[in-house]
Parts: sequence; C-alpha cells; structure tokens
Amino acid sequence: MTGVESAVGRGTGAGPVLLGVRHHGPGSARAVRAALEEVRPRVVLIEGPSEADALIPLAADEEMRPPVALLAHAVDEPGRSAFWPLAGFSPEWVAIRWALDHDVPARFIDLPATHTLAWGSKEDEEAPEGERPPDAGRAADGDTGPGPAGLRIDPLRVLAETAGYDDPERWWEDVVEHRGAGEEDDALAPFTALEEAMGALRETYGSGGHDRDLVREAYMRLRVRAAQREFDDGVVVVCGAWHVPALRRKTTVAADKALLKGLPKVKADLTWVPWTHRRLSRSSGYGAGIDSPGWYGHLFSAPDRPVERWLTRVAGLLRAEDRIVSSAHVIEAVRLAETLAAMRGRPLPGLSETTDAVRAVMCEGSDVPLELVRDRLVVGDVLGEVPPSAPAVPLQRDLARLQRRLRLKPEALERELELDLRKENDAARSRLLHRLRLLGIAWGEPAALRGSTGTFRETWRLRWEPELSVRIAEAGIWGTTVLSAATAKAETDAVTAQGLADVTALAEHCLLAELPGALPTVMRILADRAALDTDVGHLAQALPALVRSLRYGDVRGTDTGALAGVAAGLAERVFVGLPPACAGLDADAAEEMRRHVDAVHQAVGLLGDAPAAEHGRLRGRWQSVLRVLSGRDTVPGVIRGRAVRLLLDDGELAHDEAALLMGLVLSPGTPPADAAAWIEGFVGGGSGGGLLLVHDERLLGLVDAWLTGVSAEAFTDVLPLLRRTFSAYEPGVRRTLGELVRRGPGARGRATAADGGTPGFAADLDLQRADAVLPVVRLLLGLDDVDENTNNDLAGVTG
Repeated sequence: MTGVESAVGRGTGAGPVLLGVRHHGPGSARAVRAALEEVRPRVVLIEGPSEADALIPLAADEEMRPPVALLAHAVDEPGRSAFWPLAGFSPEWVAIRWALDHDVPARFIDLPATHTLAWGSKEDEEAPEGERPPDAGRAADGDTGPGPAGLRIDPLRVLAETAGYDDPERWWEDVVEHRGAGEEDDALAPFTALEEAMGALRETYGSGGHDRDLVREAYMRLRVRAAQREFDDGVVVVCGAWHVPALRRKTTVAADKALLKGLPKVKADLTWVPWTHRRLSRSSGYGAGIDSPGWYGHLFSAPDRPVERWLTRVAGLLRAEDRIVSSAHVIEAVRLAETLAAMRGRPLPGLSETTDAVRAVMCEGSDVPLELVRDRLVVGDVLGEVPPSAPAVPLQRDLARLQRRLRLKPEALERELELDLRKENDAARSRLLHRLRLLGIAWGEPAALRGSTGTFRETWRLRWEPELSVRIAEAGIWGTTVLSAATAKAETDAVTAQGLADVTALAEHCLLAELPGALPTVMRILADRAALDTDVGHLAQALPALVRSLRYGDVRGTDTGALAGVAAGLAERVFVGLPPACAGLDADAAEEMRRHVDAVHQAVGLLGDAPAAEHGRLRGRWQSVLRVLSGRDTVPGVIRGRAVRLLLDDGELAHDEAALLMGLVLSPGTPPADAAAWIEGFVGGGSGGGLLLVHDERLLGLVDAWLTGVSAEAFTDVLPLLRRTFSAYEPGVRRTLGELVRRGPGARGRATAADGGTPGFAADLDLQRADAVLPVVRLLLGLDDVDENTNNDLAGVTG
C-alpha cells in the first residue's frame, strides 16, 4: 500500500491529492474538511458539470441555503434536464464552501452538461426507478449502483458483503459515519484506504458495466492536467470514490481526447435551484443516494453526543403530536440503543438501533408513530433556498416576484391554503395558482371545499417540488411573465383543442385565472365549435362548464357577457336535440345520456344569475323538454324516470301525478327490465331517492307492490339493476326502508287523525312539531340570542 499512500500524499511532485467520497455522506464531508485543512491546496477541483464554474461564487451568498441542486436544461428543449443535488452534508458542498472561505479557486471538472443532455437517454429510461445514471444527477457510492439489466455494480454493497455485512448502509455507518473527525493522525488515511479498495474493484469490474464513466473520467483527467500545469502540485480533487483509480491511472492526452471526439452537443443553461431532503431519498425516484437525509444531516451538524441529541428531537416531535414522552423515555431509549449496538457488534448506535429503541420505548411497539418519525425527521421536508441573483429565465423571476408580493412562500411540506376571493390578496393568489396550473406548473391543486359551496372560497393543497423548476423553464417559451405566458398558452390550447368540452373547460379556466387577453380567442373558437358540433352529448357535456363560468363574474369582477350568450344558445340547441337523441338507446348509452340530463338540469338551475326574463324562459323550455322525455315510450326507462324525478323536485309535478306515472310504469303490462330501469332513473344515481321513498308512503308502496308481484324468472333479470339502485343509499336510509317494509302497509307512518289521509302527510302545518326543531335551527345558524320575533320568523320559514 506504500505506492498508494505516496500518491495520495501531500503533493510533493506525486500528483494531485485525490479525495474519493461518497456523495451525500456526512462522514466523507467531515473527512474532506479535515483533509483540506491539512493539505491547504491552491485549487479545489470538484466533480460536477464544468460549465457551472461561474455559479460557484453564489454558494457564498447569505441567502443560499442547502439543499440545493445545479440544474442544467437544454435551451431549445427545457424538458431535457439534469440535476446535481448538494446537501449541507455533501462533501462537494463542504469543498466549495471551504474554497470560498479561504479564497481558493474552486472548479467543476466533470463532463459538460452540453454533452450530458445531448447524450441518448435510452439507458436512463430502462433504469429501475430511483436509480439514474450519473449524467442525469447523482447516484450513490461514487456515482454507481445497480443499473440496466443489473450490469452496474454497487461498490459499497460489494465491500460490505466482503466484510460480512448484509446491509451496505450499515457497513458504511460503521466504518465511516461513526468515525469522528480527528480520530486519525493522518487526515488522508481514510481516503488512502478507500482508494485501495476501489482500485481492487476497478481491476475486477472495469467500468462496472457503464461505458459512460470512461468518457467522463477521460474529461476529468484532462481538467486535472490543466490545473496541474497552472498550480503545480497544489491540486486537490473531490470526486466519487469509484472514479479515483481511473483518475490516478496514467494515460496519454491523445487517448483521452480520442474518447471525447464526436460527442453530441446541445446548447444548455445552468443555474442553482432549491432542493429538498425528500428528493435526496431513494424513494423519491431521483436516486441521489441516501435513504435517511434527515439522519445524515443530524450526524453532520451535531457537535457531540449525536444519539442523545437525536432521541431528544424525536421526543420533541412526538410530544408535539400529543404523545406522552418524558425525559425518562429519552434516557431509557439511549440506553437501549447503546445496548443494541453492543449486542450487534457496532462501534456506536446507528439509525437501526435508534429506530428500534424509539419503537420500543417511545412508541410502545407501534409502527404508526414511528412512521411519523421517519417521515418528519429521518427523511424530512427541508427545502433549500437560492438567492435572487442566481441565473433564471424571465418567467422564473416574475414568479419569484409574485411569490414575494403575495406572501406565498414555496414550502416542501404539503399544506392547505384557504382563500376568500372577496379579499384582494387572496383573489390574486387564486389567479396566480390557476395560471400556473394552466402552464403545467402544478405547485397547487384545488381541494374540496369544507363547509362552503359558494364561489367566493377556494381551498388549495400546496407543495413545492424541485422539478417544478424544469416546468417553469419549459413554460418560458410562452412568455416572460406568468400572465403573458398563461395567455399565450390558453390561446394555443383553444386552437388545438380536440373537442367542444375541452374548449368550454378552457374558457372556465381562463375566467378562474383572469386572462382577459385570451378570452376573445377562446370565445370565438367556442362559438365556432358549438355552431358546428351536432352531437347532443357533446353539447350537453360542454354546457355545465360554461354555466359554472358565469358564476365567477360576481366575485371575480370578470365580464361574462359574451359567455352568457354562448351558454344560452348552447342550451337552446340541447333542448331541441335532446328528445330525438334519447330514442332507441341501449343500456350503456341510456345511462350516459341520463348523466347528461342531470348535468344540463343542474346547469339550467345555475343560470339564475342571468336576467330574470331570460332565466325564466330557459327554465320553462327545459321543463317542457323534461315532460316530453317523461312521456315518450321510445325513451329508455332510466331517462324517463329521471325526467319525472327532476320535475317532481322542481315542484312542476304533483306527487299524485308522479305516483300515477309510476303506477303506469309498474303495471303488469310493462316489461320488468324496463320498469326496473325506470325505478333506477327515478330514485337512483345519488339523487336522494332513498329519502324520497322514506317520506312518501305512496311511492314506496308502489315500488313494494310491483317488486312482490314480479315473477321469479323476471326477478332474476332485474335484481342486478335494483341492487345497484338501492346499494347506493346511505346505510341509515336502507335500514329505515327495510323497517318500513317490514311493518307493512298502514303501519309505516303516523296518519293524522283529522283527515284519515296518507300516513305521514297532512293538509296543514303541525306547529307543535315545527317548534321542536327551532333550537337546532338557531344553533346551526349561529343565532344564540334571538327574540320572540325571530322565533316567529323562523316558524314562518319552517312553514
């Protein structure tokens, strides 16, 4: 080993000092810092895309906080990109900061991104999830890991298995992470040993099954030679340990240049972007190389007693989640972790020992709170920051300006944001999030509203992911600001939309995002498509989105006049074409058309914001269409039944008339399958039909009498449809219906003594029963202090 030691030595003509590291290894980071302090080089060379040299000074900015990543993307194809992540405990980051703090030049020496991005990506696409080759980011353990078809080796796994370990992470912790800085008299000793081990592996496995490494290493050798010519023997190289033997190997300049000849190129831009600890985890799919970035960050930053400090943090997290964890729990967990480490022959407790101790002592054997510890601490949601001075496309700068103005800071941890659109700042936030969604930048996703069905509230689920930086670069082709880019994107989407419903959805999105510049183009295309489309299903599918859009005018202050005219014209065409389109449909087509009928009915109801006369005319026309549908024998039963139900709900059909229509359909002359379909349309489809049957004894009696009279052969045929209808009811509704049927006719409800009419119904209001609900109504409305007049008013409302 003497030859290796002299080569790694302090630079007395023996060549550069090569510090082989594990990317994102806190032990490697500590060792690099100690080695740099001892060697005091004149230049530090770091594995990374060589064009990024100009970005290194930004690491000294006070607003630069790791984890961050170098992002390279093709100028003409921003979606073609690559990341080089760096955490605070990454050896490369430590080397950069040491060089900047000591006024020593720092340079990247890896293959330029202009070649990396142009290189074919077939191998990348075939690689297993979480294992990307080094030219698309950083892989673990010296840029290696299992690759396509299992050809690439994992050097740490090989070394761990050689040492008798079945877990390479555990082996690495024992030999590196649990070795404190300064324990060795020679700061270069660990690098000497690691270089010897990697040299043996390279002799056995060559490039490890990935020929791209040979090209990258040839380029790095050329960069090292150039640095040696400039700085003589004061050169230190920080790179993946896997590459050290290749950089040490003696080759000719001509041979190295021959490997680089003819490499493809694309024009590339590079910048710093924020990264997250979660994206450093293998489970994220970026293969940055570590399962526990939060744990590694703790090991790197803890000044002493890392186990005690870690378990104290765990206790604080569990207490914040209302779990009872005392100081005694922490003390006992530390003792147990140390005992487990001694039993397992480890120098210090590692993550597995501390995790087992937390499970046993603080979580009472449960993995549920332990999963919280893993998510919040072992992995973590730390999001880095990049200074405004970092290079960025104009769209990124405009977005950053809007984020600052609206106080909408990107965060790695998912959170919900509730907006009141009546407030200017919240309305501006909503516009920004909708514009970003239109551009394909999914920072926020709309969530279901809680406690409100109005149009003036929105709930968003926000989470900033590092790859959104790529999406922003891609969207930069549409414009230099969020507004101009979203406008141009909306206009293009309108021209290229496949169907009418796509255009109406886009019009709705333009209103939500407040894009007045795009609306004229979208509305023109919408009117043209609506005039030419003759498919009633398409028209019915498009109408609801248009009508929803009309509702945004009041709260958002958007002019929807042109939209109202198109919506009214579209509704008229639906009214005319719907009855003939409903004739002669099979079961599947009938069910789809029934959904269209529901959507149109809801849309007509929402047109209440239109002028009163116009709304009344449209409503009357629609009710006429429903009456036509309810009475035509050529219309499938599921549509006829739904038409009757909608008329009944709107008060346009008396209960007696509805019962008469149901009685005719359920008469012996109607085929059982058609009758069952009618029932499905009348009381099925999530329309509250179960409650209707509970409260209307006449309708329930008709269904009960028909069902008991169906023959055995026909009952087998109609059973699946009936089961689908009644299984959609709430359990309480099904239970009540069963109880009513069990009691039998005449005993299901309570008839009024006065008129002997239908049980459960009377001609006049029962004031005594109505008064009983007034306290509950006051509680629901928040009217704690009401006077007698208010009680009377509520009674009137109840009536």
